[in-house]
Amino acid sequence: MGEEKRGFFSRLVAGLAKTRDNIVSGIDAIFSGFSSIDDDFYEEIEELLIMGDIGVHATEKIIEKLKADVKERKIKEPAACKELLIQGIKEQMAAKEADYRFEQEKSVVLVVGVNGVGKTTTIGKLAGKLKSQGKKVVLAAADTFRAAAGEQLAEWANRAGVDIVGGQEGSDPGAVVYDAVAAAKARNADVLLCDTAGRLHNKKNLMEELKKINRILEKEYPEAYRETLVVLDATTGQNALAQAKQFSEAAGISGIVLTKMDGTAKGGIAVAIQSELSIPVKYIGVGETIDDLQKFDSNQFVNALFQTENDGKGEA
Repeated sequence: MGEEKRGFFSRLVAGLAKTRDNIVSGIDAIFSGFSSIDDDFYEEIEELLIMGDIGVHATEKIIEKLKADVKERKIKEPAACKELLIQGIKEQMAAKEADYRFEQEKSVVLVVGVNGVGKTTTIGKLAGKLKSQGKKVVLAAADTFRAAAGEQLAEWANRAGVDIVGGQEGSDPGAVVYDAVAAAKARNADVLLCDTAGRLHNKKNLMEELKKINRILEKEYPEAYRETLVVLDATTGQNALAQAKQFSEAAGISGIVLTKMDGTAKGGIAVAIQSELSIPVKYIGVGETIDDLQKFDSNQFVNALFQTENDGKGEA
């Protein structure tokens, strides 16, 4: 395990502290509080997982699997269920394997998400990461509705040392994307990263705008691989899941970025989203610096949550 990864694992362990207190300590109390495995035992676990934002859908599947495993292995002791439960949570998260094709080929990455979730910051961090891998990156500031979105992105572009194509506030996002494609082609960019408007309250407008951007990309840049990421704020729990659903209706979402995992007791939402939508969580943010945005690894996440594995033991 590389230094960067190891450092991130210990930050993840620390960042998931509130979620751990919320879920894991409760589970431990159930395991030690029950002397036999009965309906009440399962009900308590089920309630705890749902309260921990793991989601109804994922929780039902986790409980079903746990019951089947207990029966099959003839387990009598509640404490012996813990490993099986952890395994069940991992399986719910591995619903769809995340791939990162956009890093390997010429690509356009559209980033959507409501304002306030850390969308612009995420794009800046992603640009920095790709640049450090030796990629040529162009940023498109197509969120032209939010005052200061362009300035904020320009600051990140400057920090990451990548080119930015920006529209004036209030200008047409489609026109910005059109210009950005021309710039990406002219500069032979590997990745074109597009910041798009974060509005969900008027879904029809958002859909129209995204469709227009998609049409421009199809027409002007058909050779580029397409990735659409939705940025969600983990601290909003079930609301993040609702947003993910709405965005996936408005645009074909291929991956999820969960930000602010370090400040929340609702980290279980990562499991819920993965399970409910079968869209992989591709990145997870646990802080402010570029290194705090990392590729999401469901095994690593569950291990950090339950502090199992010797993966980073002694550092947490």
